Amino acid sequence: MHYIPNTKEDRAAMLEAIGAKNFEELLRAIPRELRLEKPLSLPTAKSEWEVRGRMLSLAQKNEDLTKRISFMGAGFYDHFVPAAVRALAARSELYTAYTPYQPEVSQGTIQIIYEFQSMICQLFGMDAANASLYDGATALAEAVLLARTHTNRTKILWPVTVHPHYRRVAETLGRPLGLEAETIASPDGVVSRADLRGKLDNEIAAVVLQYPNFLGIIEEIEPLIEAAHERGAMAIVVADPIAMGILEPPGALGADLVVGEGQALGIPASYGGPALGLFAARGELVRRIPGRIAGVTKDRQNQRGFVLTLQTREQHIRRERATSNICTNQGLCATTAAIYLSLVGPKGLRDIAHACTAKAHYLAKELSKIPGVALAFPHPFFKEFAVRFPVSPTRIANHLLEEGILAGVPLRYFEIGMDDLLLVAVTEQRTKDEMDAYVAVVREVISS
Repeated sequence: MHYIPNTKEDRAAMLEAIGAKNFEELLRAIPRELRLEKPLSLPTAKSEWEVRGRMLSLAQKNEDLTKRISFMGAGFYDHFVPAAVRALAARSELYTAYTPYQPEVSQGTIQIIYEFQSMICQLFGMDAANASLYDGATALAEAVLLARTHTNRTKILWPVTVHPHYRRVAETLGRPLGLEAETIASPDGVVSRADLRGKLDNEIAAVVLQYPNFLGIIEEIEPLIEAAHERGAMAIVVADPIAMGILEPPGALGADLVVGEGQALGIPASYGGPALGLFAARGELVRRIPGRIAGVTKDRQNQRGFVLTLQTREQHIRRERATSNICTNQGLCATTAAIYLSLVGPKGLRDIAHACTAKAHYLAKELSKIPGVALAFPHPFFKEFAVRFPVSPTRIANHLLEEGILAGVPLRYFEIGMDDLLLVAVTEQRTKDEMDAYVAVVREVISS
């Protein structure tokens, strides 16, 4: 129990103990114009049912994806979540579980982690995966830091076709370690092989690629990975887990580290969170992987059991020996992803990926029939594509919003020199009627 000083004498003694003359002295670092000089304007106390009514009225002002048709993407997607996923993930023994510090009483939790890791390895074609991270951005940041430590080099090469937010997070965390970033030219939405080879030298720790890339384009990354390896650099690939239903996994193409955002695996968009960072690596890098790794073993009675095989998180070992001091297992999100992948299976994932691709190409084709509208890049794409309109993308988005349609993400928000483009995402949930309505609004806006 903590002792709280609640008398004038107690407060005076406390101030004396910390060397302050009065309470005002504790606030010296806060500019006076930022201090509240009057009591908070709080309403009078209300009953439980009155508070509930007030909160409901506020919540109803929100617009969620049950009220809008979403073509938004750029990292978060409106994929279908089977009811069974939510029903199972909402079981109290799953949503209340935290870090399994004691294996003997956490067998269920550790088994779920083990199954999750196994599925991520299969999905990405890698040898080992950890028990998840915060989100795709921090997963990439951890991969960059691992490359810095493993190679003892200080430079990272990035194309603009890697998610700009991911890059910003990774550069922020890498700066204290002396990491430097250099951009690879990406004309027409894909990495310039000539520019990559020209910038590869013995100081490059890793080349970061995205597959499909931030613009939705399916790049041929194998030659880029080979070029990185020729100069002793690591290849880090940011991958879309849904796309792995139909694309060759990055591990089969030579990737050293594969990371990604797992929100698409059964987790609702939910106003941008929570998310789920996926992280997988080649076997020889297993001891450098951040977080924890669950494994399977046998006990004295020869019964199968689950354990935390490696725990490189600073809460588990000495801080100076930890691979990361920020990583955490998004336990419930990882559980949800494991349930989702178990339910849909390999064939289901393949069908979902095919549906996304077919529908995205249908919408792109129909939009391209409108005079003045064109795809920004002449390359194969998965479920996302960039469009150029003869009018402002923001104007298009505003008109579509009036019809209950979220048009996509204007790329001007990302400051990558593509301010005239709109990034449109199409998941398996979108119907032909919804896409035709999208096209009709765009046609009307442009013709007017």
